[in-house]
Amino acid sequence: MHAARLRSLQALGIFCGFAAGAWLGGAEAPIKLVNPDISPITVSLIMVCGVFLARWSVPAFVRGTAHVRNDVRQAPHLVVWAVLAGCMWAVANTLTIYAIRNVGLSIAFPLWNTNSLLGIFWGFLLFNELHYAGWKRWLGVLGGAAGMFAGATLLAIASSHQAAPGKAALGVFAALGAGILWGTMYIPYRKAYLTGMNPLSFITFFTIGELATMAALAIGYRGATPLWHELATARPVLFWLMLGGFVWVLGDLFQQYATKYVGISRGIPLSNTNQLWGLLWGVLVFHELAGGSPMVYAEVAGGSLLMALGAVAIALSSATEREHSSWKEVAEREGQRYGIEDEYVRAGIEGRAYETGPTRRTLLDWLLILGTTVLFAALALVARLPHLNISIGWAAVLVLAMFSLLAAGGVALWRTTRFR
Repeated sequence: MHAARLRSLQALGIFCGFAAGAWLGGAEAPIKLVNPDISPITVSLIMVCGVFLARWSVPAFVRGTAHVRNDVRQAPHLVVWAVLAGCMWAVANTLTIYAIRNVGLSIAFPLWNTNSLLGIFWGFLLFNELHYAGWKRWLGVLGGAAGMFAGATLLAIASSHQAAPGKAALGVFAALGAGILWGTMYIPYRKAYLTGMNPLSFITFFTIGELATMAALAIGYRGATPLWHELATARPVLFWLMLGGFVWVLGDLFQQYATKYVGISRGIPLSNTNQLWGLLWGVLVFHELAGGSPMVYAEVAGGSLLMALGAVAIALSSATEREHSSWKEVAEREGQRYGIEDEYVRAGIEGRAYETGPTRRTLLDWLLILGTTVLFAALALVARLPHLNISIGWAAVLVLAMFSLLAAGGVALWRTTRFR
């Protein structure tokens, strides 16, 4: 790969990491709109239904499902890895519901964002990330991750008074458990993209594991009849929860591209800037820190600054050509292990086309897009906002910022890789 192409792909991956932070941070906000009487298991199931719709309709809109079939023919073993990752995501997402309910958005985010430290470990151990990187880049990545974690800890301390009495321990353990599962879930991500699979193809099979696991958990925990009754009573909030799942998918898609082009040791910490966005939603929209002391706000400012500096340090620690060559060694190993064509693997790493079949959108694609649109429109008609002290103005500002990043990221992905 030419040096200029490598730089452009890494810049794209870094931008996708920051865009992922915005959308992943906003995805948890709808949970605050839900009546606490609804079981976290049910909440997670509804969110996963939104995730399922998004993970099929978004790829159909962007590239068409024909690309998915082509990728599966080249690397069928990755379907198993995608389903496994989806199972882990479903359990982790359920744990986040408990965490948010018991300790709030402001505390839950930094606890489950410990997944970035685990991601750096797995990236180095299994995929040759940071090999031959040099001490400056090691310092940038590890120092940046440590700075982000320290900043997140300060934010957690600042918002600790929001914890529900007697339930803080449960919320903390749930958030840490989610972080462990998400940190390990990135192993299948990296295997897929080193082998050449497109992120839009990977996420479609990812959601099969999500939905199957979540349905089994919900029926086993609640029982089929009580679950159905609870879903019926939750009709006014179905739109908000499914919207949260849809928003999560857009953030996760940016995270997938960040993982593909800069690795999990850099992409995951960058996407964990969702802590800052979660803080903005919690403080500005839901007034989580209302009435706090000057010390609390000083801790929030200091924690936010540390996280921002840590993210900048990681963004500046791009992979060298020598480190990138070690990634190629792992990619070749994966390709030989599963009998994948060398050209398919190389095309995936370089973000260029490798097509062996039709690429036009089919009737199935348009049915997926239309069906998802109609369903969300119908749910929006019966949706109701709860009686909460919500700042609509700040919510509009944050939504506008998220869509600006979405548009910029979409244009950058199209121009650089055609969403490959």
